[in-house]
Amino acid sequence: MVMVQRQRTTTAPDARKAPAKPRLSAQDWADAALTAIGDGGLAAVAVEPLAVRLGTTKGSFYWHFANRDALIKAALERWAEINTEGIISEVEAEPDIRTRIRLLFAEAISSASADPLEVSLLATASHPEVAAALRRVTERRVAYVAELFAALGFPEAEARRRGLLAYSVYLGHAQLGHAAPSVLPGEDEFGAYLDEALDVLMAGP
Repeated sequence: MVMVQRQRTTTAPDARKAPAKPRLSAQDWADAALTAIGDGGLAAVAVEPLAVRLGTTKGSFYWHFANRDALIKAALERWAEINTEGIISEVEAEPDIRTRIRLLFAEAISSASADPLEVSLLATASHPEVAAALRRVTERRVAYVAELFAALGFPEAEARRRGLLAYSVYLGHAQLGHAAPSVLPGEDEFGAYLDEALDVLMAGP
């Protein structure tokens, strides 16, 4: 009987299959959509350009979302999570209320000045999903700031008014930061400017 020895085959290192890319999550798509909104407004949220940006195909998008509107909704929820609940969670670690208010506004103003996303969303407030998200976020933010003023000893109605005024100051600063940044105080003056604004808002009760 003749024994036939099977030839052992080897695979060259460069012929081995490259490891598969990690599957993108719905959050990855939502984050990419937020970046697109900041860069070019709501119109910039388009599946094919986002797929190119993420280095994937449209199939990945349809694995997570039924359509573009579903992605926009997820992106807006992600925005609220990061830019509202995330910031609130950070400042809650500060026990002193006055310091917490200052930290809150310093963080919020710095974030809005560096990232055009919020201004882009305000510019597209006529879109139903954007309008609903802006309303929810604004109500949450104003209510939280009002709670802080109430903790300083202001009556509930007064705390609400001061919270609304403080939020109006923030929005105005954010808009000016992108429309006419030259009118705002420079980096060296920002701390004193913020302190003076908050001293006015927190004076009393």
